[in-house]
Amino acid sequence: MRKVIVLAVTLATVAMALSVHAADKRYPAAFVKSIKIDNPSGKTAWENKDFLDCQDVVLTVEDVFYALRHMRRVSKRSYLVPQVQETGCEGSALVTFKNGKILAIGIEPTGRISTAELDEALGPTTDPGSYYDCEPCNDRKMALLKDALNRADERRLKRLEAEGRIPPGQAKPRLKTLRESREPKPPPKS
Repeated sequence: MRKVIVLAVTLATVAMALSVHAADKRYPAAFVKSIKIDNPSGKTAWENKDFLDCQDVVLTVEDVFYALRHMRRVSKRSYLVPQVQETGCEGSALVTFKNGKILAIGIEPTGRISTAELDEALGPTTDPGSYYDCEPCNDRKMALLKDALNRADERRLKRLEAEGRIPPGQAKPRLKTLRESREPKPPPKS
């Protein structure tokens, strides 16, 4: 009896974890007909090269499929909250589904996603657009961009050292610490 209860609790926990990042059922990745990347590496007025140079960020077809599988809808209000981590970088694509639906999608490396449905002439439909968050997308893209993040940290720390905002000789040790923090942790020995 106890094993049955433990199994039921485990299954419920797994189901909840999977639903946290469940994709929007209106845009199933399995029904994608084509993906056209129209802007693989865009930047906005908020580009922060101390965090990430947008030229290092390139949106790929794989990124779009991954986002379609893991994005979860959020309100416009929570999407636009000022405390959200932004890089100022965004790639965009047009996704055509087998049912004829066309979706314009903008994806930031942090997993913030905005969408709008388009008609056949690529004009907006009556759908006002939607906002999404995709934490697994953030984890995936930031791991891929580790070198770019390291270069940005190096630029920032050298500038801070040159401005006298950190003591001389501290840029290299701090950079080493930041780089080590991005390395995957080895599994504990049993």
